[in-house]
Amino acid sequence: MNASVINATFINTTIKAWLDALPFWITAAFIIGATIIAHALLKYVHFRLRRLDESRFHLLGTTAKAVHPPLVGVLWVYGLFGAAHFLVPADVDGHSLIMTVAHFAAALLGVWLLIRLCRRLVATMDRWGDSRTSILERFLVPFMARCLAALIPIFVLFSIFPIFVTSVSLDSALHNLTSLILIGAIAGVLIHGVNISERALSERYRFDDEDAVARKVHTQITVLRKLINFVIIILALASMLMVFEKVRQLGASILASAGILGVVLGFSAQKVLGNLIAGIQIALTQPIQLNDSVIVEDEWGWVEELTLTYAVVRTWDWRRVVLPITYFVDHPFENWTRRDKDLIGVVILYVDYHLPMAPLRAECQRIAEASPFWTGRVCKVQMLEMTERNKQLRVLISSSGGPNTFDLRCEIREGLIDFICTHYPEHLPTVRLDMPQPNGDNTPQSPLSVSTATAPNASAGACGQHEGAQPAS
Repeated sequence: MNASVINATFINTTIKAWLDALPFWITAAFIIGATIIAHALLKYVHFRLRRLDESRFHLLGTTAKAVHPPLVGVLWVYGLFGAAHFLVPADVDGHSLIMTVAHFAAALLGVWLLIRLCRRLVATMDRWGDSRTSILERFLVPFMARCLAALIPIFVLFSIFPIFVTSVSLDSALHNLTSLILIGAIAGVLIHGVNISERALSERYRFDDEDAVARKVHTQITVLRKLINFVIIILALASMLMVFEKVRQLGASILASAGILGVVLGFSAQKVLGNLIAGIQIALTQPIQLNDSVIVEDEWGWVEELTLTYAVVRTWDWRRVVLPITYFVDHPFENWTRRDKDLIGVVILYVDYHLPMAPLRAECQRIAEASPFWTGRVCKVQMLEMTERNKQLRVLISSSGGPNTFDLRCEIREGLIDFICTHYPEHLPTVRLDMPQPNGDNTPQSPLSVSTATAPNASAGACGQHEGAQPAS
């Protein structure tokens, strides 16, 4: 009997409590229903606006794509947390935090909304800039759009955190986090600005091997861009570390002992600092430039890459020689294109004393004029030296650039040897030997002539002797 009474009393109490809480259930259900209806309306509007992508109102459709997911998130955050606010009894611990959490989550979704809008803005400005011809419109306007896209969401975060965060420790942690994000964003904007400036200057001075001014500008902007970006990253990391109190105290103690520490760091980082200073010196004085033709470590090639710490030289057989940047400050080297690319190639020939020089000079002039590598400045054939067996001829020929000079030298050497073998085979290098005659006649004999029967064999042997000789250059 007593158990039945107790059960009945409990049921009545429960029913009374449910009846008393009925308005709260109705309110929560109304909030959920309103959230569902609002979501359906947003979905319908989003569907209608997406169909504008192909029309002149495509910007409106693009904006609808950007704002739809964050707006749906904000709608459901307030719907769910609003219903929970009415369903959870007021005397439960943490009841007052329900709407605070909802506001905070909605604020984060608002930042996400700003980020999506900024990304769409950047993409739109990039497409707009690509269709322009002015350097100012092509680079400055998209750069400003990126600045706004990077900084506006962070400033919004700075603004909303003090409104919703009441805990001192949490506020300090979030403040440090947003400070780090802000410093990183500013560093990213500055680095992007430096890269944009390099692109603008590169388009202003088109890279061309024949244009010394363009190669000079490209070398300067490449090295200076890397130097400025390096300084920006170092300052950004130092600023991030100074956000924390313990690091600031460590910095103060370091400054107090800056003299001793500076000496220690100077000895330990002298290689790094030496490379950095050498990179700055090369960027300003420019003993070498990008695509210069140089000889380093007995290797001939082109300067392919310049950084703050090393340089890459691409050799003629496509190998890469990597040298520290201080090498070009501390060691002598040959730069074949320091001012211009004009070079004089040298071809050495060995011929008999009786070879006439005038036909050989005319043939050399003809070969040079027929070659696309000749610059038309120098074409000379000179007798450089006379030995006990033959005379040494030097051919001077002008060309532009190391590869063209090498190819022209090969053409001149091949053409002149073919000319001598065809027209003057008896005047190729020969070895003379005077032997006593049986009759006592030791009169010197004349050179071999084409009419003699042994001329072809002598000529072939002479050609073989000439081809086996190694030219001096």
